[in-house]
Amino acid sequence: MKVAVKSLENKKVGDIDLNEAVFGVTVRADILHRVVNWQLAKRRSGNHKTKGESEVSGTGKKPFRQKGTGNARRGTMRGAHHTGGAVIFGPVVRDHGYDMPKSIRKLALKTALSAKQAEGKLIVVDAAAPKTHKTKDMKKALEALGVTSALFVDKELSDNLALSLRNIPHTTVLPQEGINVYDILRRDTLVLTKDAVATLEERLK
Repeated sequence: MKVAVKSLENKKVGDIDLNEAVFGVTVRADILHRVVNWQLAKRRSGNHKTKGESEVSGTGKKPFRQKGTGNARRGTMRGAHHTGGAVIFGPVVRDHGYDMPKSIRKLALKTALSAKQAEGKLIVVDAAAPKTHKTKDMKKALEALGVTSALFVDKELSDNLALSLRNIPHTTVLPQEGINVYDILRRDTLVLTKDAVATLEERLK
């Protein structure tokens, strides 16, 4: 499929043929859902923790004799039914990540790219290397492109691009190696350079 290549000033500078096997696959919401959940699970710190009965401060001695006091029998002061006692089956430090087949991850990335292309939310630029690092200049470029929420992906990030976009809300900058399904979907528009397109097609074909 043929797509126009633009400059950051929103001027057409040529055309590019996108590989149908990467940018034209059938959009599958189930695959996107699986991979986004997998990504978010891997991001969880998993450092939540409550104390079990063996960890709560307190003596292990039986508080009083079993019978004859008129109180309910009690074997410890560290039980869950006492104030300051243990938490039964509470959360513990653990890794929330799990395995996802490489084929599914690859298909999900192609699906996300294809979804943006199908929605008309994919912009290919000849280069993403602004002349300056000023945020004001990049804001003008985004207005020219008609973009308010975007993910910029280049083969190798230029310092000017990263610096000029870092203070603009709803924009993300990633190298081609870091492109992922979650970041593609959370931004309205996907902006790829020609170099990034060529590398992605080589990587995903």
